[in-house]
Amino acid sequence: MKTKILVLFTLVSFISYGQKSPAEKAQGKVNGTEITVEYSSPRVKGRVVFGELVPYGEVWRAGANKNTTIKFSNDVEINGQKLAAGKYSFFIIPNTNRGWEAIFNKKTDGWGSYSYKESNDALKFVMKVQDNETPQEELLYKITDKGIMFSWSDKTFTMRVK
Repeated sequence: MKTKILVLFTLVSFISYGQKSPAEKAQGKVNGTEITVEYSSPRVKGRVVFGELVPYGEVWRAGANKNTTIKFSNDVEINGQKLAAGKYSFFIIPNTNRGWEAIFNKKTDGWGSYSYKESNDALKFVMKVQDNETPQEELLYKITDKGIMFSWSDKTFTMRVK
């Protein structure tokens, strides 16, 4: 039995290690609300991310593979906008000369932005994006005491959660 468990653990570790955009999860609490972000984390690998790999002005799944999802245990305010408790797909529209658009969408079982429909949006708002002081190789979400932090390549932002 121990041998079977060890073989299974080794196989799962090998498969996860070899993935180009491994599945990740960020979890935490902000003001009593449990928040879970599930996403696949691509790597920069020397590419120009925003403007080339991720085109400006187009809906992006905010990760790789299946849609990034964010789940809230309670009703929240994100950057001052109300959002009901529940699970949402998270999309971003990066822009060159104005803030980026954050989108929380009710359809959570999609793959990429192919099945995205604006009619399923629960919340959409413009947010400020900052340049990273040090480039972030792997896409990263983190729950902080202020909200949900995103960092990848040369860009970062935090969505305030109350």
